[in-house]
Parts: sequence; C-alpha cells; structure tokens
Amino acid sequence: MTGGSGGGPLPDSLPDPLLDPLFTTAEAAAAFAPSRRLQGMLDFEAALARAEVRAGVIPAAAAGPIAAACDASLYDLAALGAEAALAGNTAIPMVKHLTRRVAETDADAARFVHWGATSQDAMDSGLVLQLRDFLRGLDGDLSRLADALADLARRHRDTPVVARTWLQHALPTTFGLKAATWLDAVGRDRARIAAARGRLALQFGGAAGTLAALGDRGMAVAEALADELDLPLPALPWHATRDRVLELATALGLLAGTLGTIGRDLSLLMQVEVAEAFEPAAPGRGGSSTMPHKRNPVAAAVMLQAAVRAPGLVGGLLAGMVQEHERGLGGWHAEWQALPDLCRIVAGSARHAATAVAGLEIDAARMRANLDLTHGAIMAEAVTMALGERLGRMAAHGRVSEATKRAAAAGRPLRTVLAEDSVIAGALDADALDRLFDPLGYVGSAGDFIDRALAAHGKAKETQP
Repeated sequence: MTGGSGGGPLPDSLPDPLLDPLFTTAEAAAAFAPSRRLQGMLDFEAALARAEVRAGVIPAAAAGPIAAACDASLYDLAALGAEAALAGNTAIPMVKHLTRRVAETDADAARFVHWGATSQDAMDSGLVLQLRDFLRGLDGDLSRLADALADLARRHRDTPVVARTWLQHALPTTFGLKAATWLDAVGRDRARIAAARGRLALQFGGAAGTLAALGDRGMAVAEALADELDLPLPALPWHATRDRVLELATALGLLAGTLGTIGRDLSLLMQVEVAEAFEPAAPGRGGSSTMPHKRNPVAAAVMLQAAVRAPGLVGGLLAGMVQEHERGLGGWHAEWQALPDLCRIVAGSARHAATAVAGLEIDAARMRANLDLTHGAIMAEAVTMALGERLGRMAAHGRVSEATKRAAAAGRPLRTVLAEDSVIAGALDADALDRLFDPLGYVGSAGDFIDRALAAHGKAKETQP
C-alpha cells in the first residue's frame, strides 16, 4: 500500500485505507498507528525500569527482563483494546499483559513492572514520544514548503499580477510578494510549533502527582527517566494541566489555516477564467472520471479539507482542557483520538502543500494579460495619487472616478479617456500617463517586503537544528 501524499508505504493498520492515503502521510500514519501507541507506553516502561535501577529503587537484574518484554509486536492489540473498553484506558491492560510476559521469564523482575508509576504517566509520556516522531516528519515537509515558497518569491520578485481584494481586481502587485506572504506565515507557524515542541515534557507523577510510592527517591527516578527517554523534565507533573499538549494542538490548527489559505489561493489561480498558476501535472493527478479536459486542484482540496476539519478538532481539545483536581475525567480522554486525527490531517495538508508549491506552474504572460482585463482601470489609484499632487486628493479622486465610469460604459481604455480630459491632460502629459499605466511602477514596497521575508527565512534556516 502506498501513500498518495508521498513518503512510502502506509501501515496496514490505517483506519481508512481508501481515504487516508489522500489525507495523511506515511510518517504521520506510522507515528499514530495503534502499535506505535502501544510501543510508546512500552518504551516508557522499559525506561522506567532502567531509571529505577540507576536510582537504586529496584534490583539491577529486573531491568533486562522488563525491557525485553517491551516490544509491541509481542502483544495482541485487539485483546488489549477489548480490555481497555472495560478498564477505561489502554495502559491498565498493557501493564497487566507486560507483567505477565515478564513473569514468564523472571518472576522477581515482574514484581517491579510499572513500579511507582500511574497509567497516565505511561500514556502521556508515550504520546510525547509519538509527537516527537510526528513533528520530525512534519517539519521536514514544512522546510520543503518554505524553501519552495522562498524560491517562488525570488524568481517572481518582478512578475506583475493582479492583487485581488474581496475577490475583485484591486491594484497591481507581484507574484513574488504573494509567495513571500505565504512564506512569512509558514515561518511563524513553524516557530509556534517549535516552541510548543520544546515544552512537551516527561509525564511522571504517580497516582496523584506526588510520586509518594517512591518515597524520597521520586526526583532521582524522574531525573533518570527523563534522561533515559531524552525528554525535558518539567518542574512538576502535568496530569490535569493540559496546556503543553493544547499549545501544540492550537499551533497545528493555525498551520492548517495557513495551508488552507494557500490552498484557497491556488484553487482560485487555477480557475480557467484566471489560469495564472497550476498545481504540477502528473499521470492520474487531478483528472475527472468523465471529463477528459479537467485538471482539478487536488492538493488545494486536501489543504482546504484540513482547514475545515482542524477548528472542530482544536475546539474539542480546548474544551477538554478544563479538568478536575489532580486527574481529569473525560477531558483527558477526549485527546486520545482527536489529537492524532488533527496531526494526521495537518501532515497530509503540509505534504500536499510542499509538493504543489515545489512544482507550481506559473503563467506570467497570463498574469500580465489579466492586469489588462479592466482596460487600465486597475491603475486608477496610481493616476489619482499623481493627479492629487496638482489638484488635491479629493478633486483628483472625483475626476478619475468619472473618467473610469465613462471608460467602462464605452468599453474604452482608461488611458485614452484620461488623455481626453483637458484638466487631467494639463496636469499629466502623455509620458507621465504612460508611466502611470506601467503595473510594475505601482507596486510600492513589494520588493522590500519580499527581501524582509527572505531574510527572515534565511535567518530561521541558520538557527534550525
């Protein structure tokens, strides 16, 4: 089975093998596969045993047999799931099955499985390990996307294109600035995700967040456990304070919106009536089951669906943030499926975005032609500002507005109608009018903005690990 969004084979455990190849990536699917969820908890248990040996809490001989049994392939996922339906979480049956398997080889070691920990310690720390793997793959795609956007911004720094506000022609801009605007937003998203990733930490507090079962060795075990898992050690356990996870969820939700905005623009640019930019063509990509001529914006569709779905998932996760006392009821449970779902769809969106932008086909000639669709009316503000220096802004605005209406009614070029106005002609000669109707002469600070976005991108690349 291969993934439509790239990245190699997808795991057979996909919830929906028909649609998931479109909406997620191989890496994200693997990071949140049921076996990986189990392995994350087992990695915690193996590390816990090693940490407790280091802290002198359990016998040194116990760590090996426990670690040897911490292999997800040794367990029946369906059986664990059936027991979790009764127990209320996946860690409880996991610990039972793990203890049983360790006892088969070393009864003494089995006595120290999960020593001093609680179910949520294993589940949350396992989740953090999953998220770490997921974010590595996601950032790879975001890096590709950012580099592709930076390349577009550089190559099309001086490619004029219509700027559209309220979906209508507004003023000239450059396609380079449009790409730089996308780049700048993606850079902020990456920074937010990196900050959230830095605050993901070990979860280890025992039954009520005090590590009471470990006596005076609790902090020693916590420090060794954080070291074993290569995770930050927080100031204290975070069982009922979910901001660490929710910070990442909200950052992913914002990323979904950024990618959705890019997808919306790409889909509009691909419309036949606009035809300024196109997703890359490939065999079997974007076709129709009945219309041979169709070239559908597949990547944009995936980016938009993620932007539609993400707010609901993030909203549900935020609603679950309000929890009770030292361990929450229901709110924590709401994360178990919603957060992986959010991660999967955002990963798919990012992969499609990176692929589409890297291969984007630009029709600069069509962009230039579309600037002329209004027969020069798009340059009305440029004329108004130049004329305003002689007549005053309001008087100039009124005169150019009337000329624009006359030009539209007669289907004539605005440049011609303006030249026939004695007042305007007296203030602006033919050469001045010609200059004012050059789209690249009225893009303001577009080049400076592009340079700033590219500089920020370059600086971010220098500081990335």
